[in-house]
Parts: sequence; C-alpha cells; structure tokens
Amino acid sequence: MQLVAVDYQSETAAQDFVESLHQTGFGVLKNHPIQQQTVNSIYQNWQSFFNGDDKENYLYNKGKQDGFFPTRVSETAKGFKKKDIKEYFHYYPWGQCPAELKQQLADYYAAANSLASELLSWIENYSPADVASKYSQPLSNMIKESDQTLLRVLHYPPLKGDEEADAIRAAAHEDINLITILPAANEPGLQVQLKDGNWLDVPCDFGNLIVNIGDMLQEASGGYFPSTSHRVINPEGADQTKSRISLPLFLHPRPDVKLSERYTADSYLKERLRELGVV
Repeated sequence: MQLVAVDYQSETAAQDFVESLHQTGFGVLKNHPIQQQTVNSIYQNWQSFFNGDDKENYLYNKGKQDGFFPTRVSETAKGFKKKDIKEYFHYYPWGQCPAELKQQLADYYAAANSLASELLSWIENYSPADVASKYSQPLSNMIKESDQTLLRVLHYPPLKGDEEADAIRAAAHEDINLITILPAANEPGLQVQLKDGNWLDVPCDFGNLIVNIGDMLQEASGGYFPSTSHRVINPEGADQTKSRISLPLFLHPRPDVKLSERYTADSYLKERLRELGVV
C-alpha cells in the first residue's frame, strides 16, 4: 500500500481525500493553495531563530503552552521513556512570538486555518450518515471562534552522536486534535504505521500537504476516522548533520465542544497533556 497524493483541484478531490483518511488516517494533497515560497521562507527564518540564543527569552508558559520548548523539556511520547530529539515553538495569535517573525506566522496561520476549515467540511460531507449522526454539531462549527488551534514550528537539530540510546526525533504517537495540516518538511523522515504494523514513508515532495486524523476526530466519529500512529525517524549517514524543520497546524475545537459521551474537547486535551508530561 502507498499514500497517493490527491489533486486538490480535481472534481473528485473531496471524496478521494476523505476515503484516504478513512482507510489510513492520512491524506496527501497536491496543487493545494498553501504557497511553497511562503513555507520555505518560514523554514529559513525559524532555522535562524533556533540557531540563536534569543530563543531562551521566549520560554514557554506552562499554563498557556505558548512559546519556546527547548530539547530539555521536549515531549515524551505516550508509552515511551526517552524524550524526543526536538525543540519547538508554539504560536497562538494571542501568545508570545518574536516581533520580526510574528506577521509572517500570523498570515500563514490564517491561510492554513482557512484551508483546514474547508477540509473539515469535506470530511463532514463525506461522513456516512451513521457516523455524521455522532457529531454533537457540524465539524466546521466545532472550530468557530476557537483560540486553541496551535501552529507549531518544529526543529529537529542535527544529530551529534551522543543522543540517548533508542531516542529518535519523534517517537511513535498520535495527535490529540481534530486534524493536523502539515506542509512537507525540508527533510524526509515522517512515517505512518499501517494496519499490519509496518511503517510507510510519507511522501515528502515539497509541494505536498499532509493531513492526518487526530484523536479528537477519532473519538467524535466513533473510530470511523482512525488516529494513526506516526513517527519521525533519525537520518543516517551525511544527513545526520542536517536540521529538519516542519510546520504542523493542530486544529482544535473550542474547549466546551462535546466530542462524545465520555469527553469534551477540554477534558480530552488535559488528559493527553498530562500523559505527555508537559503539564
């Protein structure tokens, strides 16, 4: 099996894309409206940020979760004991951000949110009736006026050879949110786990946009849309000297949204953050 990129501009794009999400938890789009030049510029500007010392001035707020998360406090994936080899910055429109980088991120955040809302509508429209009946409200309504949607600028630093044994850039995990929107990173490494347990490389052509289902949508759909395990493996050979930058947008509903009989968005998020050890 392989993940095939769906042409965003094709007549059957919505149906093909949603079917891929149902079957694998992942969908890949090409010819989408996110501009490659914009993403490339963000990667370059934030590489400079992560290379500098000023990043420590934006250390994250533990309660609000905005700002810079250094490698020393990086996430430990659920079920793992070793921290991921990464550092990252959490951008919210209301949160802290270097002044010289904020407008570019704000513009991208708005554009990616707009596309994400459209993709949620695709999912909603192509959910079988018995699945759609489980939604407490239309999926596109769940994110209206939400201030919880998170843009994460992720930096996987070059490997030095002194990393902990068995530690990797991002251990196998599932995302918490409804859906994640991810432009292809500047280096390969992302893999998705298939139903048979094997790992599949996700296409990393720079023009591709990768979308995956998060735990919240899996919960809301009664498991019809699977939140699939994925990871970022360590590079080998000369590629170990290269940084990897990626830019996931985690689409979150408002805290009060009812996901299921068991959870609201707020109760679900707090449970998962405790499991990750970041609160």
